[in-house]
Amino acid sequence: MSSPQMPPWLQEQLIKLQQSQQNLQSIMTQKQHLEMEKAETQKALEELKKVADGDNVFKQAGTVLIKSTKQELIDELEEKFEMAKTRGTVLEKQEIRVKEALKEQETKITEMMKSGAQSPPTEDNPRK
Repeated sequence: MSSPQMPPWLQEQLIKLQQSQQNLQSIMTQKQHLEMEKAETQKALEELKKVADGDNVFKQAGTVLIKSTKQELIDELEEKFEMAKTRGTVLEKQEIRVKEALKEQETKITEMMKSGAQSPPTEDNPRK
């Protein structure tokens, strides 16, 4: 005895759900990397601020170290940290949107499966 074939519109909804789940996973991974970058930048700033103003400081450029000044490095690191915070805010907003979309998709699929409908539901949202 074979099971009834899943309607194409339901398969499409499941594919969309899977894509949203992958998108959320990607956002979470990006956030994790960003948090590590912010922590490393913060630690570098703390260490740099302990250095005397006249001491030699260097920054890494690829595989070489380049002499710099304490203030230039502080400015660069603070800018890098602020950019990471901004990217973090954007990722937070994306995460919220994707989680909301996932919830809606899961609800829609559950309703479709409960009704056992063999035809696609009417589209509530004209935007896709």
